[in-house]
Order: sequence, then structure tokens, then C-alpha cells
Amino acid sequence: MSIFSTPPLATRPLSDAVRPGPLRAVRQFPNLSKLALLVLAAAVLVPLLATKYGAAWPSSLTVDVSGPLGKTSDWIIDNRDSHWLFVYFLGHLSNAVVISVRAVYMLLLALGWTGVTAGVTLIAWRVAGLRIAAISLISFLASGLLGMWVPTMQTLALMVVAVVFSVVVGALLGLAGGLSERLFRILRPVLDTMQVLPAFAYLLPVVLVFGIGVPAALLATVIYAAPPMARLTALGLRGADPGVLEAVSSLGATGRQRLLTARLPLARKELLLGVNQSIMMALGMVVIASMIGAAGLGDRVYQALASVDVGAALAAAIPIVLLAIVMDRTTAAAGERLGTDTSATGPKWLRGWQAWAGVAVVTAVLALVGRLSGSLVWPGAWAVDVARPVNDFKEWMVDHLYSGVPVIGGTADWAAHFTDWVLNPLRDGLTALPWYGTLLIVAALAWLIGTWRTALTAVLAMAAIGVLGVWKPSMNTLSQVIAALVVTLVLGFGVGILAAGSKRLESILRPVLDVMQTMPQFVYLIPVVALFAVGRAPAAAAAVVYALPAVIRITTQGLRQVDSAAMESAQSLGATRWQILRQVQLPLARPALLLAVNQGVVLVLAVVIIGGLVGGGALGYDVVTGLATGDLGLGLVAGVAIVCLGLMLDRVTQPTERRTTGKGA
Repeated sequence: MSIFSTPPLATRPLSDAVRPGPLRAVRQFPNLSKLALLVLAAAVLVPLLATKYGAAWPSSLTVDVSGPLGKTSDWIIDNRDSHWLFVYFLGHLSNAVVISVRAVYMLLLALGWTGVTAGVTLIAWRVAGLRIAAISLISFLASGLLGMWVPTMQTLALMVVAVVFSVVVGALLGLAGGLSERLFRILRPVLDTMQVLPAFAYLLPVVLVFGIGVPAALLATVIYAAPPMARLTALGLRGADPGVLEAVSSLGATGRQRLLTARLPLARKELLLGVNQSIMMALGMVVIASMIGAAGLGDRVYQALASVDVGAALAAAIPIVLLAIVMDRTTAAAGERLGTDTSATGPKWLRGWQAWAGVAVVTAVLALVGRLSGSLVWPGAWAVDVARPVNDFKEWMVDHLYSGVPVIGGTADWAAHFTDWVLNPLRDGLTALPWYGTLLIVAALAWLIGTWRTALTAVLAMAAIGVLGVWKPSMNTLSQVIAALVVTLVLGFGVGILAAGSKRLESILRPVLDVMQTMPQFVYLIPVVALFAVGRAPAAAAAVVYALPAVIRITTQGLRQVDSAAMESAQSLGATRWQILRQVQLPLARPALLLAVNQGVVLVLAVVIIGGLVGGGALGYDVVTGLATGDLGLGLVAGVAIVCLGLMLDRVTQPTERRTTGKGA
């Protein structure tokens, strides 16, 4: 029944009545010609391929790359200490990394806990304001109270050098892509691949070249953290106001002058956002890099994972989260202040050009006070042991929730039911589905939501998985991703809709989501293993928890940004709250919802792979095993298959508008 009382609108849906024409077209079902062509292609190809090849991926269409990769691995190991490439280039690069990290670490130790705390707090005060300074002060004091001061300084030293390298490399790549259309087209697929390639896949080749230690950990972090800086730099330069550029050109400015006086200043907010994202990505890599010799907080978390010590993991994870919040808030606030007058902020001695001199003087004085007091590191007597009460609480949860809970059953029962009722049928169904049927389904989904280029890319990515000979484990991984993604979207959309309708709920959720988004991936594995044991179910549960904050945030933001005029029009026509949500907000927020789906896919895939450490199996297990045994063939093939899965999932979850905004979409 229509919600409208006026006859002309009685037979028309609310969304069509209040939505502008272009947005109405976004919701139209894909044209029937695509469906007809897909049906025709299936009718012709399925019988032909079924007769010739059968349901399983044919061995005649596979290529064994393990041999060449094994030879490459052997050559690297044999020549790592003698070949000129390692001796005169990579060796010097490794030494430079070690010297840089050690220099920063020794500086932090020389400043002592008083100097570091004061310096970071004052810098945050000057750059971001009093509130962020207070957060910085509390964060560093909390790191000391938790007994993690030295690991925090080790992590901070690695972070400083890694972020500098990432920003420089990313800015140079972004500069090239922003000034050259051809280079941008070349860089885009490379950056796409680097974004979906799991962090584990970076580790094995880096370890083969540099061995276990700080250089391998830092360079893996740089590879992981540089793409966001490159993307945002290129977007900022390419999005510069054409009118301003024309005005500068009309004054006779050279290309270099246009870059320095117009393009870079106009793109400064994107550049700072790129720095922010590189910091967050680098910090997220800290725990993973601990597997190859990175000391600090990440190593503490990894060691706690090995012994399922939730308390020790939490004690090390909290400083990581606090570091992430401080860096995120500081760079974000600095970006918001760009272009505004900040000369009157802070106390008098922190105004104008004297600001940094004041910061240096106060930091040096407090560092000297700490040194004279004989305590360069946080006093051990001031540390608070949180591991024991956390572990006691974990044991209580395991004793009362793992099994024997009346009516609803325990977490072990939930994991078993989820595996038997969801994961196993989904895995068996995908495995039993003929390979050509899978390719046709992927082509259909990608073409209906995008273009024929989108469909071709998705199909080629899936075909590459078969050619590499890992079709079956890839279908196993895909089943875990789909199951975890569905749960994530159901919970994320539900909570996001509630938060969009309640500012109080959103304000309550914000700090919780901040913590969840900055918590290292490994930390999620520890409590789920304690509650769900090992297997595919805990890997899926950790993936859900890790991806949920992003989905909630994007959903809430998308619904909040719906045109208020459309909402008011619906209310004036007597629509209920549910009708406004279903027929106005959700249709108009469709791009944001699709973006939430896409981000959910990327994040779920990342943790499902790490789930190989806790019995997730499939491609994740191959990547972990390849890293543990140094088997480049096994680990790299699985990593490439994961990239192909991520590329396919990215293409079938991207809105059409994004694929058609530029040339070559």
C-alpha cells in the first residue's frame, strides 16, 4: 500500500517521488541485453567445456611455477653474500636501515621517558591543540604503566624510519603519477595489487633477500605503507583546480614553478592525509613484521599469540593502539588546521616562530631532569601488571562460555555449528561447482555491476588461480571470505543504520571503533582461539571483528550524508521512519554501502589469510608454511592466488560509477 495520500503519487514508490532523475537511474536494474548475452554464452560454453574438460580445473591448463621459483630462491641464498647486487647495493641499503633505526632508538633512549613524553606532548600541542596533547601525554604514561616503555621506544624508532621512507617513496611515485597520465595508468594496477596482496606475502621474498632482522622488517613495512601515500599524492595533484593552474601559467610560470607554487599547495591536505594513512598502515604492519625479526611491541604480541596469553597480548596491544590514536589524531588535526591562523593558539611561548625552539628547550630540560634522577627508562616499580587479571577473566569466560551454557550452547558449539552449517556446505558447493560455472558467475556479477572490462579483469584473475594449480584451496579460502563477509555486512549495516539515527549511539561507538580499527590483526586471533579453539570458525570470527568497524563507519557516514531535502520531502508526504530508511536513505546511500562492501571484502580477506596461523587452512596455511620453511614457490604462489581473489572480489563489489569516471574505466 502506498504511503502517499495524493492520487498522482499513490502508485509511485517514495524513492522515485523524492529522488532526482540521475539518482533514479542509478537504481535501475542492469539492462536486459547483458543478461541475454550472458544466458546465450552460458548455453553455448557450458556444454562445450563440460564435454571437453569436466568439472575440475583441467591439469592441461595449469602451469607449474614451483620449479623456477625454487631455483630463484636457491640462487638468492647462494649469492646473497657474494653477488654485486647484494654487496654493493642491497647491502648498503640494509646497513643504512640499521643505522637509521639505531640512531632514532638511541636518541629516544637519550631523551629518557621524561624527555620523550614531554617532546611528543608539546609537539602535539603545537600541531594539533590541547586536547590531542592531553591524549598524547596519557598514552605515553599508559605505555610506561603497562611496563612496555622499552618495547614502545623500539616500535617508535622503527615507525619513524619506516614512515619517512614510506612517505618519500610514496610521494615520488605519486608525483610521477600525478604529473603523467601514462605513468598513472601504469601505477594504478601496481598499487591495486599491492593493496590486496596480504602482508604475509611481502615477508618471504624480503627475508630471502635481507635475512631475518630489522632491514627485512622495515622494508616490508615500507612496501606495505607506501601505496596510500602514492595514491593520495597522485589524486591531489590531478585534482588541482584548473582555473588556478591556468592563472599561474598565464603569468609565465614554468612547469617546476607551477608544481611548487600551485599544485603542491593545492594538494597539501591530500598529502597530509597520505602521511596519515601511511602511518596507520605502517603501524598495522608492526606485529606482522615481528615474525621476521622486528623487536618491540609487535614481538610481544606475537610471542603472546604463540602461548595464547591474552593478558600479555593486551598489555602490548594497548600501547600500539595508543600510538595509532596519537599519530592519527595529530596528523588529522594538522590537516584540518592547514590554511588557518594558528599563531594565537597555545601559551605565549608556543606562539609564532618561537614555537619549535620552546619545544626543544623544554624537552631538553625535562630530559636532563630525568637523566639526573637516574632513570632513563620508565621505573619498573611504577609498572602495573594487567596480564594476570586479564588472563583470569579470560579463564572465567572460557570456563563459563566455552561449553555447557544452557539453551544457547557455548562458543565451542557455535563454532562447530558455524563450521558444519555454513563453512562446510559453502566450501563443498564452491569446490563442486564446475570451474567454468564459477567463471561465468564471476563474469555475470562483474559485468552487471560494472563494464565488460571489469568482467574481463575478474575472469582473468580467477583463471590465473586455476593456471597456478591452486583452484581447490582458493575455493576454500573464498568460502571463508564469503561467510565472514555476510556476517560482517549484516552486523555492520544493522549497527550503522542504528548509529546513523542516533547521535548518542554514534558518540558511544566512536571510541570503541577507534580502538577496534587500530588494534593489530594478531590480537584478534588470541581471544577467538581461547573461546572457539582452532579451525576455520575462529579465523572467520577474527575477520568479522576486524572488518566490522570500517563497515559501520562507512554505513553511518553514507546515511548521514543523504540529501536533507529528500528526507524532508518524504516526511512532508507522511512517510514513516522505516519507509524513509528503505525508500530514501538506503537508495541514495548506495555508493557508500557498496564502498562498505568493498572495504569489508579487503579487510576480511586480510584476516582470513592470517587465520592460517590458527587452523584456517587453505591459502593462508600455504603462505604461513612457505614463510616458515622458506619455500618461495609455495608461499608466493599462494600469495599471488590471494591477490587474484582480492582483485576479483574488488571488481565484483565496486559501484559502476567508480569504474566509469575516467578514461579506460
